[in-house]
Amino acid sequence: MPAIRILRIALMLALAGAMPFATAQTWPTKPVRIVLQFPPGGSTDVVARILAQAMTTSLGQPVIVENRPGADGAIAGDFVARSEPDGHTFFLASNTPMMQVPLLRKNAPYDPVKSFTPVSLVGRYIYVLVTNPTLPVKDVNELLAYARNNPAKLGYGSYSGVTQLMHTRLKSVGADMTLVPYKGEGPTVIDILGNHVQLTFATPASTLAHIKDGRLRALAVLLPSRWSLLPNVPTGAEAGLPPFTAGTWAALFGPARLPPEIAQRMNKELNAAMNRPDVREKIAAQGFELSGSTPEELGAYLQDQLQAWGRAFNEAGMKPE
Repeated sequence: MPAIRILRIALMLALAGAMPFATAQTWPTKPVRIVLQFPPGGSTDVVARILAQAMTTSLGQPVIVENRPGADGAIAGDFVARSEPDGHTFFLASNTPMMQVPLLRKNAPYDPVKSFTPVSLVGRYIYVLVTNPTLPVKDVNELLAYARNNPAKLGYGSYSGVTQLMHTRLKSVGADMTLVPYKGEGPTVIDILGNHVQLTFATPASTLAHIKDGRLRALAVLLPSRWSLLPNVPTGAEAGLPPFTAGTWAALFGPARLPPEIAQRMNKELNAAMNRPDVREKIAAQGFELSGSTPEELGAYLQDQLQAWGRAFNEAGMKPE
C-alpha cells in the first residue's frame, strides 16, 4: 500500500476519533430550544423558563422555551422526536406524553424509549385538588357525596394523564362528574376560577395564589405528608382519595441518536442550574420538587415508570384507543 494512502487513512481515523471531542467543544452553535407540551402559565412552563434563564449564561447561547400544546403532549413529543439530533432541540416532558400517549394510544406517533435520548430527570410535581369556592363542599367526603347526588352536574377539568387517571379513580367510588378536556393546566384553572368547570387536580404554580386569596378551595394534596405551604390541607390519604401510586414527574429528553457527549454536557449544565440556590428557591415556590439524575438513571427510571403507569391504567380500566 503506497505510503501516501496509509497516511490518508491514518489521518481519517484520527479525525474520526476527535469528532466527539470537537462536537462537545463547539456545541451549541445556535440557540437551544426546550419544547413543552403545555401552553404558558402552568408549572412546567414556569420551571422551564427559570432553568432556561439559568443555563443561557453557562451555555453561551440563548435557551428558548417553545410551547407546543395539544394532544396530551403528542404534538410536542412528535416534533422533538423528528428534530435533528444536533443538540439544539430538547423536550421537557411530563409523564403525560411519555406514559399516557404510548400506553393509551394504539397508534402513538413515537416510542418513549426508542424515539428519545434521556438527558436528566428534572423533578416531581405536587398536585392539589382544587374546586371553585361556590361549590357547596368543604372536604373530599362532601365532594364525593355531592357528585353522587348530582350526577354529571360537576365539570371536571382534565389536561394530563394524572388528571384523567384521577377522574377515573373518582368515578370508581361513585363520583359522577363530566370530564372536560383542556390543552393545559393554565386554561383549566382559569375556567375553574370562572366556574365554567368546578374542579381539577393542579399544581401550586397555577393555584397557590388563588388558594391563599380564597378564589380557589383546596381539598387535598397528592403527597405522602402535608405540604409546608398549605399545612391545613390534608393529604390524599387523609382526605379519603383513592390511592395514586404512579409517579408525576418532568424530565429532559433529546431526539434519538443525540451524540452522547452532547447529552452529557446538557446534563451537566442542567444539573448545575438546578443546584443553584436562587434557582432552587424560585422553583420551590412553585410547588415543584427538583431532582436531577444521570442520563443512564433517567433511562432506567423511564422503564420503571412505563410498568407502573401500565399497571395504574390497567387497574383503572383504561385501555388503548
